[in-house]
Amino acid sequence: MGEGALMTVSEFFSVAMVVAAVAALMAGYPVALTLGGVSLASAAAGYALGLMNFSILGALPQRIFGVMTNEALLAIPLFIFMGVMLEKSQIAENLLERMARLFGRLRGGLGYSVVLVGALLAASTGIVGATAVTMGLIMLPAMTRHGYDPRLAAGTVAASATLAQIVPPSTVLVVLGDQLNNAFQAAQLAQGNFAPNVISVSDLFAGAIMPGFLLVVLYLGYLIAVAWLQPARSPALEAPDAAQQGGVLEALLAPVVLIAAVLGSILLGVATPTEAASVGAVGAMLLAARKASLTELLRPVVDKTAQITSMIFLILIGATLFSLVFRALGGDDLVQRALGNLPGGVDGALLAVMLTIFLLGFVMDAFEIVFVVVPIVAPALLKMPGVDPVWLGIMMALNLQTSYMHPPLGPTLFYLRGVAPPDITTRHIYVGIIPFVLIQIVAIAVLWFVPGLATALPHAFYGL
Repeated sequence: MGEGALMTVSEFFSVAMVVAAVAALMAGYPVALTLGGVSLASAAAGYALGLMNFSILGALPQRIFGVMTNEALLAIPLFIFMGVMLEKSQIAENLLERMARLFGRLRGGLGYSVVLVGALLAASTGIVGATAVTMGLIMLPAMTRHGYDPRLAAGTVAASATLAQIVPPSTVLVVLGDQLNNAFQAAQLAQGNFAPNVISVSDLFAGAIMPGFLLVVLYLGYLIAVAWLQPARSPALEAPDAAQQGGVLEALLAPVVLIAAVLGSILLGVATPTEAASVGAVGAMLLAARKASLTELLRPVVDKTAQITSMIFLILIGATLFSLVFRALGGDDLVQRALGNLPGGVDGALLAVMLTIFLLGFVMDAFEIVFVVVPIVAPALLKMPGVDPVWLGIMMALNLQTSYMHPPLGPTLFYLRGVAPPDITTRHIYVGIIPFVLIQIVAIAVLWFVPGLATALPHAFYGL
């Protein structure tokens, strides 16, 4: 068998490996075990057919050690701890109730409150599940009780909760930044640059601020249009008194101070994301101590933080093994050739990748896509001329955010279904989220044609 035939069979195995992993995930098998099991089976088959050297798996322990000692990834448990602590201390519930009173006199005011509080919670927690459950429990009954269209109420709450995946300090941005940095350095090394530049989590945090703000504006614009054109779907409530307005300012103070301490220290270069995350974790504990006893809160907060962190890192280890075997089978070369041969050049390749991520969002969540897809396609894209790594990362992040909103398997929709009152059905949730998914596509299109939305702040802060 000649070298060309060997490469053809090897590439076929790399494609089969990806297909098998996606099929197993769609069938409901655990992500980390799927990635590890498919990788080992593919490696064994590849070795038996002479397509790869099994000894390449000897690099796995060193790679796992690199994951465990990666300073950027140490921010994940700290940000998760911060978010869970704010959830358990009921700071978010207080903010939601006060903001609803403030905007109650406006037509559509409850919807505006949900979006604005969703943005604030996103910037102070970064956890979709906690935000969705909190807002669903408080706002859905209130909105339907005051005459809101159930579809509009459910869609607004679900979409606002997903802002936690694009607004810093999103945990998805942390892992996406790590994966993109690995891909960016690999692309530079392949091009002969043996002193490669790096892409940090701070770069993605800075790059995500303006697109996140754009999404908030688009969500609010949609709700204003509904309130103007179809007022019966989003009626006004009573006006708040002065005491209630003062309560809003008091409720806003805690999350705003925390956001300023965490994001401000990162963007100004005072602290790394990991250092800022530790400040945020301590700050969340101090804020929670004003509401409840820390001795009662710490145990459930630490337990939940450990569960979420273990899940993320176990998936990351499985993904590390997956990418190692995929590269050993020649998958990287295949992807690079496939993207390079698409019509439309760089734009065609980018469009194909974005469409793939969007479609995978119907059956996989953001972490799965980051760990499975990004290591495969990002090195090939970053070798192409004119592809800015920060812009690419934010484009992917916006796209990944929709994976939490897609019917029928979007996690946010399941969170909401679990806490929704009986008068809001699954159909209401699925139909209500569709306009917001379309808004996401509009935001991605805007960022495609105006890349400065993602690159302006990183250039201003870090001179990239």
